Amino acid sequence: MFYRLSPSLVLRSARRPYWPRRQERVLSLRTSAVFPAGHPTTRLCLDLLKETGASGSRARLLDMGCGSGVLMLAGAALGVPFCLGADLSRQATHASLANARQNGLAGAVQVVRGSTECLKGSFELILANLPFTVQMDKAAEFSRLLAPDGALILSGFKDTQEPELWPLYETRGWSLNRRLFRDEWVPDLPPEKSYTWVAWLLKR
Repeated sequence: MFYRLSPSLVLRSARRPYWPRRQERVLSLRTSAVFPAGHPTTRLCLDLLKETGASGSRARLLDMGCGSGVLMLAGAALGVPFCLGADLSRQATHASLANARQNGLAGAVQVVRGSTECLKGSFELILANLPFTVQMDKAAEFSRLLAPDGALILSGFKDTQEPELWPLYETRGWSLNRRLFRDEWVPDLPPEKSYTWVAWLLKR
């Protein structure tokens, strides 16, 4: 995995060698197997994170289902003052904290083991790269946790699954501000009958 998040900030897999340019910051990340850093959905979320501008008014960021913390740490490196990662997996929370320490960002993030139901307060930016079945259960919780002028970035589903997911947000007053997609070639047709992963940027 190699991803340029800004002219002076690069994300890379720990196994990938890279020699940074002068005054360039490099985050070296050990990633998880579910949606690894090189997975299309991770890249789509990073694309939308880069587009939204993750600093300034984005004072609090939540990375739900943080895995190895790629999205949370990208937000912290971009300057978001408070970044929280949450995941049900103990292994994932340990990996996120290890990546934070390795990249000098341990003081800028917090990680908790649990789901949305254990969280209080509001966030100006929520990122959720989650499997489709989980996404179907989270519309109400994300609506509860997002600040009034906040932004919600969702991915982890295919274009064939959008018609089932979108009404859950439309009925709650959300608007689709941006939609990105990326194809992934695999030898056999997936169960979703599509090769196209999708990411949404939603606002209310």
